[in-house]
Amino acid sequence: MKTLVVELGTRSYPIYIGGGLLESEEPLARHVAGRRVLIVTNDTIAPLYLDKVAGRLGRFAPATVVLPDGEQYKTLADLNRIFDALLTQRCDRRTTLVALGGGVVGDMTGFAAAVYQRGVPFIQIPTTLLAQVDSSVGGKTGVNHPLGKNMIGAFHQPRCVVIDTDTLGTLPDKELSAGIAEVIKYGLIRDAQFLAWLEGNVDSLLARDPEALGFAIERSCRSKAAVVATDEMERGQRALLNLGHTFGHAIETGMGYGRWLHGEAVAVGMVVAAELSRRLGWLGAQDAARVRTQVPTELDVNKMRELMSVDKKVEDGQLRLILLKGIGNAVISSDVPRAVLVETLKDCGAGT
Repeated sequence: MKTLVVELGTRSYPIYIGGGLLESEEPLARHVAGRRVLIVTNDTIAPLYLDKVAGRLGRFAPATVVLPDGEQYKTLADLNRIFDALLTQRCDRRTTLVALGGGVVGDMTGFAAAVYQRGVPFIQIPTTLLAQVDSSVGGKTGVNHPLGKNMIGAFHQPRCVVIDTDTLGTLPDKELSAGIAEVIKYGLIRDAQFLAWLEGNVDSLLARDPEALGFAIERSCRSKAAVVATDEMERGQRALLNLGHTFGHAIETGMGYGRWLHGEAVAVGMVVAAELSRRLGWLGAQDAARVRTQVPTELDVNKMRELMSVDKKVEDGQLRLILLKGIGNAVISSDVPRAVLVETLKDCGAGT
């Protein structure tokens, strides 16, 4: 087991990474506050891991909530299922919520923990690669709205993150590939050496080689933990972690939550960001080609522009984009010429 720490002073917390971590009560139980536990999961993960996690927390007599699986259920209405359980069970402020699942479960459980009785502790047990390397770390929580993804939420850090890499054995191939897109993001924004390693080891990752996956997860989490420690509330450099997300969130919102996996949309968003960076003269054609894996053929430029105008990364009416001035060198830009942006979206949407 590897242990990393997200350094946030008195609110610092560990990230545990290793195989078989759900086979033991430790390290999970030591981070439970109080005597009550509510496990939140979904109907895909529950048959696989709920009994195991509940058994490891047996001395806390955990209650459970099983949500429907899918981004389309990341709503305020479905969030009430968690509140209903907390209130029915008469849970107090020392009840610990446990998020068992992917990014949707983690975001919703964290948000419920942030606002129930004005804040209760929670633990992240991410079971998808995307959640393990990204959404479970850093304290971003929330739900979607028909007009924008993750527009309603709060920062609320977990007490710990327990990453059992064995859970990736039950992850569908499509979701594994989507998670690799988030891993690639770390190489693009701040770690050119890691990107080079990924290019030489992508087949091992797709084959679920334990050593390769463990290394990629640790390197990604270490990178994110370092950024979060310096900019917890995303007032500056943490925004760089959003490479591809402005475009990706627009795709998810415009095409309907659940039609695209988040990692798929982000992958497309990174391709668009790389192409825009190339057209601005910031990224060489060869490096842009390294990023480009496929270009969608169904993007509507007008819809993209409309949706991006309400994205939470917009500041003072200006669209804030994360672009590249070289591999491993991401920058924040709010003054991209509108004509260049529109032309890039149009060409990418046309598949050229």
